[in-house]
Amino acid sequence: MQVDNTANIELPEPINKRRLLPIIKLTANHRLCLAVLLALATCLLYMSWNVTASWEFTLEFRGKKLLTFLIVAIAISTATLLFQTLSNNRIITPAIIGFDSLYILIQTALVFFLGAMQYTQLNVYLKWGIEISLLVLGASFLFQCLFVKKRHSLYLLILIGVVFGVLFHSLSALLMRLINPSEFTVLQDSLFASFNAVDPHLLLISTLVIGCIGIFVSKVHHQYDVLALGEAMAINLGINHARLSRVTLIIVITLIGLSTSLVGPVTFFGLLVVNLAYIVSASHLHRHLIPMAICCAIIILVGSDVLLQHFLHYNSKLSIIIEFVGGIFFLLLILRNKIR
Repeated sequence: MQVDNTANIELPEPINKRRLLPIIKLTANHRLCLAVLLALATCLLYMSWNVTASWEFTLEFRGKKLLTFLIVAIAISTATLLFQTLSNNRIITPAIIGFDSLYILIQTALVFFLGAMQYTQLNVYLKWGIEISLLVLGASFLFQCLFVKKRHSLYLLILIGVVFGVLFHSLSALLMRLINPSEFTVLQDSLFASFNAVDPHLLLISTLVIGCIGIFVSKVHHQYDVLALGEAMAINLGINHARLSRVTLIIVITLIGLSTSLVGPVTFFGLLVVNLAYIVSASHLHRHLIPMAICCAIIILVGSDVLLQHFLHYNSKLSIIIEFVGGIFFLLLILRNKIR
């Protein structure tokens, strides 16, 4: 009779993958810290790479443009994230509901009624005030009547917004046909997002407004976590849904109006950075999502301008590249949800 001696042999303990997982897995805070470091490195690279002029001129010129990037990144990413939280939908953006068409109509009407010469000589503060006032008033009317009152569905809000967008676009096309070619050339330059010619005083005003909004959002970010669960759940958990929705819409409208009046329309950029924030942060808490979306926006904006400036030598406009990538990302999101 043979004795089985293999029973006394000690086999090595199998590797516990679950035990090793927490070591290599990054938490939401770690991911956010890495994103902040990468955003800071991108800004530092933008300010210091390939400096050919004096440092004084370079810091002044690039610093103003970098501040513009930061304002647009904070405004677009925060507004899109809050709007998606309010609507409980991750494939829509405030720009889809007629914002860009209204901005184009405002510019076209100014050129048509004032003329190219008067338009170019128009006081920058007066022009900025007209643009942001009309943008805020138009969007407030649409959102207040259809969204806050909750009399209609979100799909009807989007449908009416698209209809208004088509109406504004048609009116703009009509006015464009009535102006002369020289005025049309001036108009075309103002219809694409531009980060180069922004008044420093407008940057200061926008920074103050965004700072006030940031203080408010930082105090109520936990309420947005509850708001993302839906209206019924938010009300049951003690959130004043109507008031928070109204304040959120005012914030969204103000931020989008600031960004659009400063640099022009950027349709799909917010959709791109917010969905990247959801993927990268691996969290649904707004204390992680908001700064992560801002970091993604800064990295994409500043990094794209570095690529455009030093490698493509400004053979294309930054807004065109961002809109092209954002549009493709939007189509991929729609196809992904359709397949699911």
